[in-house]
Amino acid sequence: MSERRIVIMGAAGRDFHDFLTRYRDDETVRVVAFTATQIPGIDSRTFPPALAGPRYPDGIPILPESRLLDLIAQERIDEVVFAYSDVSHEYVMHHAQAVIAAGADFTLLGAEPTMIASAKPVISVCAVRTGVGKSGISRHLFGLLRERGIRAVDIRHPMPYRDLERMAVERYASLEDLDALGATIEEREEYEPLIEEGAVVMAGVDYERILREAEKEADVIVWDGGNNDMPFIKPDLEIVALDPHRAGHERAYHPGEANFLRADVLVVNKVDSADPEMVAAVRESARTHNPDALVIETDSAIEYDADALKGKRVLVIEDGPTVTHGGMPYGAGAIAAKEAGAAALVDPRPCAAGSIAETLASYPHLTEVMPAMGYSAQQLADLEASVQACPADVVLVATPVDLGRLLDLGKPSIRATYRIRERDNTVGFTEVLDRFCAEHGL
Repeated sequence: MSERRIVIMGAAGRDFHDFLTRYRDDETVRVVAFTATQIPGIDSRTFPPALAGPRYPDGIPILPESRLLDLIAQERIDEVVFAYSDVSHEYVMHHAQAVIAAGADFTLLGAEPTMIASAKPVISVCAVRTGVGKSGISRHLFGLLRERGIRAVDIRHPMPYRDLERMAVERYASLEDLDALGATIEEREEYEPLIEEGAVVMAGVDYERILREAEKEADVIVWDGGNNDMPFIKPDLEIVALDPHRAGHERAYHPGEANFLRADVLVVNKVDSADPEMVAAVRESARTHNPDALVIETDSAIEYDADALKGKRVLVIEDGPTVTHGGMPYGAGAIAAKEAGAAALVDPRPCAAGSIAETLASYPHLTEVMPAMGYSAQQLADLEASVQACPADVVLVATPVDLGRLLDLGKPSIRATYRIRERDNTVGFTEVLDRFCAEHGL
């Protein structure tokens, strides 16, 4: 019986996980290639033989997604597996129609078949879109677990921007660990705030091995999902964040809607800065489409020095993924600058250099904020040059990374940080964790 020839469409995260959990050892299929998009510099590499296994002694090529239809014809592809996230349902279906028209099947793998079971209790924290505030919820949970004397290890969704074989299993417990391993800005945005809370963070490529290492030192595993993906680890409690700034997106994006429908707890975040009508719309969506879920409301409390911004021309640097493929025109930094009475938010486009200029051209909705992009040394240099060239009085760094440690910004800078704050009008995380701990003997 001939092997079924497969291409996995991805962005260097879910695609690798699906391969490792479903296809690596399946002798009925041959994964011919991965295709890559969303993340700069991911394509034109090879998924290494040491991770691909003995059936793939040369590894598996990672090619630009633009080559997909040619691959189907040239390599006689039978099936294309779609394996990335934070994309609209319309986007997914347009790709499906193109694949079907080219003569191949189009597949979306389910959540359960790709989840790895843990010997320890697992809480997953996911979202319906990038930039909802999911990471703040993870930090909040970690603090509550620590107060109870429960050791939690945070397992983070993959960000494989460096050497895939070397980063198969990673453990971060200090900022020095990030420096030693050359973590990108995008990785630091997720890891630094957790490390500063005292958390151990694990991530990488091979999540079976990552989980087994985490279980050695954890009472509870916290799956910290990224890019609104589904959990890689099978959760006992599923928490999903909703964004009232983007009401309706909970039912319009893949696989965010699946997270929304699976959730045990739905967190409506950013209530303090959202239009009350949009908050009501998200609440109604939860009642209609996942009536069994417990709903918690939270604020996203932004902390910053207002006096340093008042009357100033401010260059706001926001979390990159939130304002790029997350689609938000602003984040916590822009909100803080306007609240503080900044004279103006500096348009970053005229002063952008190199890859930062290319990014801003690709996302024309970004007219008041600069995305923190640092997937490579060159992109870091471009970011530094762009900031230095902007005619601002002060730089407001609203990404979770302290950019002043990494770059010469060339002008005064302050940071805006944010954390979730529970509102008094709903059941809170304490009650949720009381129930979870009782169920698992913690």
